[in-house]
Amino acid sequence: MASSPQSADLQRSADAAAARGAFAEALSLLDRAARIEPGNFDLHLKRAALHRASHDPAAALEAVGAALAVSPLDFMALMLRAGLKEQLGQDDAGEAYAQALAQKPASLANPQLAAAVRRGEDVRDRWIAAKEQRLAAAMAAAEAQADGEEAARIARFRSNALRRTRAWHAEPTHFHFPGLVEREYHDRSLFPWLGELEAATDIIQAEFEAVAGAERAELVPYIQYPEGAPVAQWKALNHSRDWTAIHLWQYGRPIEANARHCPATMDLIARFPQPRIGGCSPNAMFSLLAPGTRIPPHHGVANTRLVCHLPLIVPEGCWFRVGAETRPWRRGEAWLFDDTIEHEAMNPTGALRVILIIDIWHPGLSPAERAAVTALLEAESGVVAQGL
Repeated sequence: MASSPQSADLQRSADAAAARGAFAEALSLLDRAARIEPGNFDLHLKRAALHRASHDPAAALEAVGAALAVSPLDFMALMLRAGLKEQLGQDDAGEAYAQALAQKPASLANPQLAAAVRRGEDVRDRWIAAKEQRLAAAMAAAEAQADGEEAARIARFRSNALRRTRAWHAEPTHFHFPGLVEREYHDRSLFPWLGELEAATDIIQAEFEAVAGAERAELVPYIQYPEGAPVAQWKALNHSRDWTAIHLWQYGRPIEANARHCPATMDLIARFPQPRIGGCSPNAMFSLLAPGTRIPPHHGVANTRLVCHLPLIVPEGCWFRVGAETRPWRRGEAWLFDDTIEHEAMNPTGALRVILIIDIWHPGLSPAERAAVTALLEAESGVVAQGL
């Protein structure tokens, strides 16, 4: 900000005094200027720098605090505060670095600043590790009583408190039903049929191989938006053969050219709680991800369904992320996730990855709510078909 004439004169005199090495005189002049302009961020930073050069870190910390009162999220000021706290041996230096690094810009051209950031990250990480150990000890008795799914949520609660992870929320592109539990991956205990699906892995894979080798099978790009559609996130994969699908059900109708080769799979998934919505669902397919292909972060259309994956052919190294949790696919190990929470996938290998995908009602919907969702989505089936 532009200084007032009186403050500007005081700062020029302070600069001249500092150049002569008269730091006490320079600081007195800057303090007078700060009383005239208490909201001048740059002036407070200049005071902090001069106090630091005068080997008075406590006074420098007070001055940088005044600067942060004006601009609380300034990265350089936050880093200076953290460094001063570390120099003074204050217990919250690690937390101060964590707050500063949360504002770190995307790139750091200054090598000296980059080195300071690396040091700050080290101090922050040691502080987080010590805090994690303290919290884990405090929670140990309660955690010992938890089952596997509860323990996973408790661990995530602690991770969120440590800011290692954060809360992720359902952000459907079109249809949001209020009040539904938001989980990245939903607990297996809610879906007793998962074991039956996993037990059929060999049969389902054999039927995939049969349909994939059939002369009249329909293998289509997974993403098929019309030209000109506003789908920037799918630009690289729209109509691409790098991510393809063999549909068994699509938008509520069976794809006979494929389904007839997969009778056991069709019979099995018919027993699961798939939405049956005209023009929308069920959906079931074999998803084929080519070597070296990445599916970018994206969100699904409606939070009224979950998506189930059953991995069939999974080269080592393929991974899937929903929100803060990244998992490797493992053959025969199914899971259900909320696809309206940001998710992405990668096949970094040199081989094909294949999974069976089906959609399932969100378990939090009552029969009346399912009926209401069905009515609305059938009325909007054209929108749904464009978005899935």
